[in-house]
Amino acid sequence: MNYRKLILEHSKKAGAGHIGSALSVVDIIYVLYDQILNIPNLDSNERDRFVLSKGHAGLALYVNLFLKGFISQKDLDTYCSDDTKLGVHPEHYLPGVDFSTGSLGQGITFATGAALAAKIEKSQRMVFCLLSDAELNEGSFWETILFASHHKLTNLVFILDNNGQQALGYTKDVINLGDFKQKIESFDFETISINGHDVESIKNSLHNIKDKYKSNKASKPSFVIANTICGKGVSYMENTIEWHYKSMNDTEYTQALKESE
Repeated sequence: MNYRKLILEHSKKAGAGHIGSALSVVDIIYVLYDQILNIPNLDSNERDRFVLSKGHAGLALYVNLFLKGFISQKDLDTYCSDDTKLGVHPEHYLPGVDFSTGSLGQGITFATGAALAAKIEKSQRMVFCLLSDAELNEGSFWETILFASHHKLTNLVFILDNNGQQALGYTKDVINLGDFKQKIESFDFETISINGHDVESIKNSLHNIKDKYKSNKASKPSFVIANTICGKGVSYMENTIEWHYKSMNDTEYTQALKESE
């Protein structure tokens, strides 16, 4: 099923924005749910956890919850309508969502707490957390990676949606992070860079991290820098700031659907 098309259809139906953000991360979330996350059922305490710290990309998560059968077509069709459980940002009362997120810099703290809880319980479950590069502007991010490194949370995997832009500007112009791969490595994380739209690269990288953890060969938390394009797959949205919030008119929607085929 074309998950990009599903994002476009439900965004248009709801008249909602954040399309560019959802298209930026949907390949990563697809691989996580299709190939990586161990979720025998939603009630299992031993299931892996996924935290979308970049909560404004919630539609990409909802599409994948639908594809996994955790929510229904009827649920998905209520996106951003009255009395829905599927708002712009994910809420914890939705099946498959453990933590309400959207305030940048907070989801990463939840994920780290979940990883520490698993370690204390001597559980083999892993925690994967997808965050935006804008979140690196938050002090809570740097506090969290210090904490994760100190506690050697080898079951924790941060995935950075590195699309280089945020709500009101390009990341380098808002706060230039410089060589943040080097910065993250200095906090004693196992750090790699990948193409965040190459499904095979995403799958292989995350499988390698998971296999290393399961075989007790991991000694550090992991940090994956996924280089992405905001609005990926729709030419007029790609790398364009206005598509952080903007919703599509009929002409734009028709073009986006054609390009996503």
